[in-house]
Amino acid sequence: MLYSFDGKQPEVGKDTYVSEHALVIGDVKIGDNCYIGHGAILRGDYGTIEIGLGTAIEEGVVVHAPPNDICKIGKKVTIGHGAVVHAAQVGDFVVLGMGTITSLYSVIGEASIVAEGAVVKMGQIIPDKVVVAGNPASEVRKVSEKDTERWAYGKQLYIDLAKKYLNIGMHIIPAEK
Repeated sequence: MLYSFDGKQPEVGKDTYVSEHALVIGDVKIGDNCYIGHGAILRGDYGTIEIGLGTAIEEGVVVHAPPNDICKIGKKVTIGHGAVVHAAQVGDFVVLGMGTITSLYSVIGEASIVAEGAVVKMGQIIPDKVVVAGNPASEVRKVSEKDTERWAYGKQLYIDLAKKYLNIGMHIIPAEK
């Protein structure tokens, strides 16, 4: 559901699916061909959230911008189930694994992968095209060609899923009496 707040309201791009069970509040700009999953919360209440085209924000993700600042998420980003994103910037083609935490003012470089459950500390900068893991997140290797191919496939899955939800929708199954 989309909610205006403090004179600002979300903007949603073409062919973008926003679940009716998601909360998108205030100053949030979502690009074309995105997927915003069930139970996701995007709080643009005292900051701005910008999401690039083809990005998937999966179920249970929380995205929040710092006061009077921007949380910028690039194009074709995958943010896994249950992640918390408070980063200043998430570069294009990034993967944030399930349950990751990107703390205030952190920066995730382009095409990097943050492994499941990793914690990117406040102000931490992750370079481009690396895989990081752990708490605090540290580099474990460079992104491989196989990683890039696997995640290109996964990103397209969510672009296609968004279109499918828009085309056929969900349907409530009445309880049996």
